[in-house]
Amino acid sequence: MGNCGKLWDSRIGWGKQEVVNSLVKSFYVGEYVRSMDEKMRIAMPAKWRPDTETDTFLALPNPVGCITVYPPKMIARLEEKVAEVSFGDTQGQMVLARLFSKADTLSCDNKGRIKIEERLLKHAQIQSEVIFVGGGSTFSVWEPGIFNDYLAKESQEDVASVLRGLGL
Repeated sequence: MGNCGKLWDSRIGWGKQEVVNSLVKSFYVGEYVRSMDEKMRIAMPAKWRPDTETDTFLALPNPVGCITVYPPKMIARLEEKVAEVSFGDTQGQMVLARLFSKADTLSCDNKGRIKIEERLLKHAQIQSEVIFVGGGSTFSVWEPGIFNDYLAKESQEDVASVLRGLGL
């Protein structure tokens, strides 16, 4: 009864701060505007930075005009899905070749910065400023003006429909 307000994790019980921190780092929410430095590095939001410099993210060109970034734990799930595309599925193979030929892996340096390849920056039309946008299990990197234009396209009905589908 004295555990009200604490997080429950079935693996360990009540209130372990390490689990809370891990859950927060693996769930990406919010918007963060950042500028690129002279070496084209961008500081990741502190809340989203991996625990080690060896953690690798996968950056993919998203057809809507941004860069979608998969964190390490989502890369394993993506690998499983990609492995399901058979050699006989020529359309699937072509899409994967196009997608992964433009993709890149990212790691944070010791100051929490990432460097995104020029081809991905061009895809997203990023020049000097970016907005990191949380997407739950992934996040995206946008040129701020393009992100605002993208959001302007959605209607309240679209939002309501998606929220209903999620049970919210």
